Amino acid sequence: MTQFEDQVPFVARLESDDRQTLLRSGSPLAFPARHVLLREHEPSTHVLVLLSGWAKVTSAAPNGYEALLALRGPGDIVGEQAPLSGRPRGATVTALERVEALAFDAVVFGELLDRRPGIARKLLALTADRTRDSDRRRVQYASLNVQERLALLLLELIRTHGEESPDGVQLTAGLSQSELAGSVGASREAVARLLKQLRERGIVRTGRRGLVVVRPDVLRQIARSGTT
Repeated sequence: MTQFEDQVPFVARLESDDRQTLLRSGSPLAFPARHVLLREHEPSTHVLVLLSGWAKVTSAAPNGYEALLALRGPGDIVGEQAPLSGRPRGATVTALERVEALAFDAVVFGELLDRRPGIARKLLALTADRTRDSDRRRVQYASLNVQERLALLLLELIRTHGEESPDGVQLTAGLSQSELAGSVGASREAVARLLKQLRERGIVRTGRRGLVVVRPDVLRQIARSGTT
């Protein structure tokens, strides 16, 4: 299962001429780690295209529960839906590390889409892909228990944010237990309990540098039990 659906970044989808036009049209910005790039419910004034670094996309419920919706990295576009719909931001985007991006004023971005229909078509295709994959993930998650969902998430993070280390595969995304819980639709307490069990079985290790997966093969067995 693919947890984070956008396998082909927006910029990589564009034809060469459209890509160059897009990259020339934005204003460069840089954000430090943990800085909020876009905030949920705020009016939308601009769109961001990430050039380097990774960010998390989250949405908070009234009771304070924060769901991790996606990770976005180099070449991805964020904040594009709100200015196109004229509605407030639907999610918060926060830098996980230093992020460099191009900013596009909402009006300028709309005019760019009018002038370059190739960019508009690729953006529409990207939106359709994200919606389809989100629906597929929701259906699949309904058939899995929390342990299986957590195993799938950790396997996806190995693929997208895994770095070989002497102990195993270091997950470099730097997500907290609350953020992991928000991604798998569980409470922080439930995820903490499952991680404790995985540590006791020697499948993962935790420390100051974060989470290290020691036995990805066991995670695959756990995940497979819910997807076969």
